[in-house]
Amino acid sequence: MNARTITRVATLLSLVCLFLAVTQRSSAAEQPTGDAWPAYVIEWAKDVNSPADVSFLLDAPAGKDGFVTVKDGHFTSPAGKRLRFWGLNATMQGALPARESAPIIAANLARIGVNCIRFHFLDLPAPTGLLDGKADDTQHLDPQQLDRMDFFIAELKKRGIYADLNLHVGRKYKADDGVRDAELLGMTKSVTYFDPRIIELQKQYATTLLTHVNPYTGKAYREEPAVALVEFVNENSLTESWVQGRLLGKLAAPTNETWHDIPPSYGQALTEQYNQWLGKHVPADTLAKWRADLTLPAGEAIPRLVPKEFAKAPVDRFRAEAQFYVELEDAFFQGMAKHLRDTVGVKCPLIGNSDHGHGNACYALLASVSKLDVVDGHVYWQHPKYVTDAAGKRGFEINDTAMANDPLHSTPVQLSRSAVAGKPYTVSEVNHPFPAENACEGVPVLAAYAAFQDWDGIFWYTLDHKDVAQMEARVAGHFDFAFDPIKMTQLPAGALMFLRGDAKPAAQTITRTYSHEQVLDSLRLTWSQSPYFTPGFPLALPLMHAMRVGSFAGPATASFEQVPTDTVVSDTGELSWLNRKSAGVVAINTPRSQSLVGSVKPSDKTTNLSADLTTAFCAITLTSLDDHPIATSRKLLLNTAARAANTGMKWNEKRTTLENWGTAPTRIEPITGKIILSGIEATELTVQPLDGAGRPLGKASKLARGAGGTFTMTLSEATVWYMIDAVGGR
Repeated sequence: MNARTITRVATLLSLVCLFLAVTQRSSAAEQPTGDAWPAYVIEWAKDVNSPADVSFLLDAPAGKDGFVTVKDGHFTSPAGKRLRFWGLNATMQGALPARESAPIIAANLARIGVNCIRFHFLDLPAPTGLLDGKADDTQHLDPQQLDRMDFFIAELKKRGIYADLNLHVGRKYKADDGVRDAELLGMTKSVTYFDPRIIELQKQYATTLLTHVNPYTGKAYREEPAVALVEFVNENSLTESWVQGRLLGKLAAPTNETWHDIPPSYGQALTEQYNQWLGKHVPADTLAKWRADLTLPAGEAIPRLVPKEFAKAPVDRFRAEAQFYVELEDAFFQGMAKHLRDTVGVKCPLIGNSDHGHGNACYALLASVSKLDVVDGHVYWQHPKYVTDAAGKRGFEINDTAMANDPLHSTPVQLSRSAVAGKPYTVSEVNHPFPAENACEGVPVLAAYAAFQDWDGIFWYTLDHKDVAQMEARVAGHFDFAFDPIKMTQLPAGALMFLRGDAKPAAQTITRTYSHEQVLDSLRLTWSQSPYFTPGFPLALPLMHAMRVGSFAGPATASFEQVPTDTVVSDTGELSWLNRKSAGVVAINTPRSQSLVGSVKPSDKTTNLSADLTTAFCAITLTSLDDHPIATSRKLLLNTAARAANTGMKWNEKRTTLENWGTAPTRIEPITGKIILSGIEATELTVQPLDGAGRPLGKASKLARGAGGTFTMTLSEATVWYMIDAVGGR
């Protein structure tokens, strides 16, 4: 039985359950799983003919006019046309699908409006990544894995989908690489910046990958215009490692943790480099004073500071060590950029690293990466915390609360701190990780605020970690989009909102500057200053105006006037965030895209959309498909999203983790109540439910114009999206 048949059979059976299901959210004890909800399966089907197809947003083939360039702080085509990227990550085997899968995946990605794929975690051994798993080193690529990537990129290119190639992500070096203490390095974070051999190996890998000729396009990746971006390292910062105590040099045994200390030999090497740097940059009398204060014997190296010493450390000593790490990062980025440009011949824009740790200040890192072509950020709303119990069993915990109820620490606010004037800004990882029960808020809210902030790319993490055309139809991990019935069906509306720029850019841009001393001193600010680490900064400001950093070596940041936080309205008037404590709502009100997200009440309205619902939390999005305003559009896309779950999925009693991830099929919480469309210039609307591939599901129904010129739609279908055709009236 194929996925389409499963979907339709499950839908017919679940319609009976629909009328019996609880219409409002109940406690974990009353409803431990979503098994009473109707089944709804995302299908990666071949030759899908969907009325919700938004592939018209893509300009195929990708790079047909030449390389992506940067002009006036944004991506453009060689002809000067503005480019934005609405993308997904493809991770590990998800980036290396089988030959029979690649065309299917590429076609479905184009259909939902994805125009760039970030190729992530390629630097792992086969069959997970590109490296030859049988070799005694990590310096050779597996031909079969490389062929998978080549063919997939060619299939993406022909449909108008660009590639973002990541270099160092998860590479674990072997002894024959000539790397010291290879077994202790793990993913080799931090030491990537200062160890000469590891820097050499990074350049070697970049050369091997980017000079490789794709036989299906006839071009090496260095000269492939469909490669939009190349990234150096992923979530790997020396300054962050210092602040978080990961440069102590005390790791004595291998660990499976992503974030860990560096081995002793690297700690010693870093201290030696630091003391050599001090001898060149700090006056001898100052060094003598430090030695005296520390009662160091003659000739003994000055120790590096550890986090517990930051608060009491003398300003000059703290700033000196911070400057040392900043210069190491800067030298790495500049050296890698020179290698890629001058030696390899890469022509596309370059990204050094992302601002990814919002519990720490970012400005020391941003000061370096902003010297490259693009500035990038990552954020996850309530990223799972991974824990190990007394028996050694690995698990996770999440804080399952809604972003709509916390606008001042929301994803748009956190990300907005990183954008730099004159540089494109991309978000190459973002998600509301599964099984978050409010995840439906993520896509519409970020799409709108990213357009308002005038950012240049959004890449949701992640399509999947495996070949999605050959997987079971369930959500198998925290970050997987491929079979999430809420997120996947929201992507087309998000693409329309962001790529078309339905939300207008802010009328005013607030540009702030930091002195060099502020940049260094920010590294010892406490978590209480997050996410901006700019004392006195009003966190509602990024929801009102666009934000940019003007300089990291300018005047000190000026003081800010405080702004209202109860209802925060964008200066365009199109975006409103109602901060109602435990019942927040985001209202997006543009001519072509409108949405109500959160604890929606009948009084919450946009120009053409309102709702009277019994569902506690949801996201309702109405979007024009024919480029006309909603009022005069002939084709509209309606998303009605609440919660999703796997069959048999079970939360723990505290609702902080899953006791059982469940199996296929996936299920959706039915939104119950009425949606009211007003101001639509039509005499009749035909509403067609859609299945998990975007095809018509069941029978269409007709809505006649009612009193006051409104159309009222009673939700009763087991679906999350509808195609609406308008007839007459225009």
